[in-house]
Amino acid sequence: MSRWWRTDADGEGDAAADAQTLETMPIGLLELDTDWTVRYINAAGEQMVGYARADLLGRSYWDAFPASAGNDFGRVYREAVASRQPQTVEAFYPEPLNQWYEVHAVPTLHGLWVYFTEVTARRQAVERLALLARISDDLVGTLNAPAAVGRIPHIIVPALASWATVSLLDEDGSLGEASVWHVDAAKVPLVRRYASAARKSSPTTSPVLRAVTTGAAVTVTAAQLTGLALGQVATGAARRLLHVLEPGTMTVLPIRGPDRVLGVLTLVHDRHRAVDPADLATATEVAQRAGLALDNARLYEQQRRLAEELQRSMLTAPPEPDHAEIVVRYLPAAEAARVGGDWYDAFVQPGGATNLVIGDVVGHDTSAAASMGQLRSMLRGIAATGDSGPARLLSQLDAAMTQLQLHTYATAAIARFEQTEEDLARGITRMRWANAGHPPPLIIHSDGTVAELASWRGELMLGVDSTARRSESVVSLDRGTTVLLYTDGLIERRDSVLDDGMARLRTAAAELADRPLDDLCDQLIARLVDGRPEDDVALVAIRLHRQDRPRPDEAGPASAPPTVPPDPAG
Repeated sequence: MSRWWRTDADGEGDAAADAQTLETMPIGLLELDTDWTVRYINAAGEQMVGYARADLLGRSYWDAFPASAGNDFGRVYREAVASRQPQTVEAFYPEPLNQWYEVHAVPTLHGLWVYFTEVTARRQAVERLALLARISDDLVGTLNAPAAVGRIPHIIVPALASWATVSLLDEDGSLGEASVWHVDAAKVPLVRRYASAARKSSPTTSPVLRAVTTGAAVTVTAAQLTGLALGQVATGAARRLLHVLEPGTMTVLPIRGPDRVLGVLTLVHDRHRAVDPADLATATEVAQRAGLALDNARLYEQQRRLAEELQRSMLTAPPEPDHAEIVVRYLPAAEAARVGGDWYDAFVQPGGATNLVIGDVVGHDTSAAASMGQLRSMLRGIAATGDSGPARLLSQLDAAMTQLQLHTYATAAIARFEQTEEDLARGITRMRWANAGHPPPLIIHSDGTVAELASWRGELMLGVDSTARRSESVVSLDRGTTVLLYTDGLIERRDSVLDDGMARLRTAAAELADRPLDDLCDQLIARLVDGRPEDDVALVAIRLHRQDRPRPDEAGPASAPPTVPPDPAG
């Protein structure tokens, strides 16, 4: 260090003052010569690195701090010397220091000056906040809260503990299989075996069961984990595995909902690692957020099941009239909040015409499901009393909504399949259809071609203006044709436009045209939805089998109301 001090008589006072300044400044200073030998370390530096000055001076830096040979500190020091430019780094130095340091490396004519500050507390505070943010994002951004909670050990180790486990309570109150992680990945199987053994044979005094029953955190000290009290922590295989894992301290935190314990988060610190109260406070916050996410998931699941059960209870099995096969499908949305508004229907009018209906109430909740049920029932009641065509049925339903003050909006399409004696002789069926703001029916010919309904236009949706005039279109279909009505959940995606979804549907329908109707509908959903849908999916499909031969087996037995005229082709 004396190389830069003035040694003449006039400079002795300045040199002493400079030395005093370096000794009393609160940041560490380490001087290395051109051979990387330690020439000086000040008092603050001694405290931060745990070396006495006498043990460090004259030693090679790389011998005194061997981890630096391959870490960011060594890289920055070599770069500063090579470039002759100051360098800065913030990094972690492992055993035996286990600390974070902010370092400024300044090259000199005679070597390198290293200014450093221990910033572990600041760095850990930043990491804890980042960890909480990551866990919150993981819990909020998933449809599967239990799976997200199961990933917590992998996230919090090693930041908050040496190893960790999460176990959730099953519906019968027993602990489910644990998710685990260890700072040493090679020990993860040991932790998994321990968690499994503890789940099967833990004594009632074990910290996990105490946390579950009391709803309070339980801490087991190193002495309890190694002494006679170990039998109160674990027995049998679990006890033997604890001896192998050599834990220092174990803390079990309950994962609580508003009214009950939902699981436990266990943190274990190895013997060489002290328990930081700030780490435990962070882990407690993690457990609280996990409990909130799990309870929200439970409430969403209850709502989804309620809406789905309500919806399914009102979506009845279709009739099977006139050599026609009808298949229906309903797939609820993945998100509970989006279940409720879609419906399908199929019925036969007194004159023998078969009607398919598809509809979608605006909204996604149990209220939408209830409105759907009202609309579907009203339409059925209106249609069953006469032989009105699709346009008139939609007008009558719109008028009934106004008269009964049903304040809701919905899209709907009705396709009526009718046949005169002349049509029967020619082997065709007429489809008469009307549309209240809904995607148009898809017509799939037996040869795989898909009809383009060029003249269709979606008229005003239901609930807007009950006096609006509605029109209908007619198209002639050969027997063997399939007609599909569907809700927009089948084709609409957040990341694409509706026309792209329509194109995908037409392509898939053409490729699947020769499949049995049940299989065609299942495959369309599989290809277009690819898992649980973003929105409800409802569809109803009809295949017009040939009438010059017996009804095919795959169509099932004919089924129609007794008041309907018999099938002329039967």
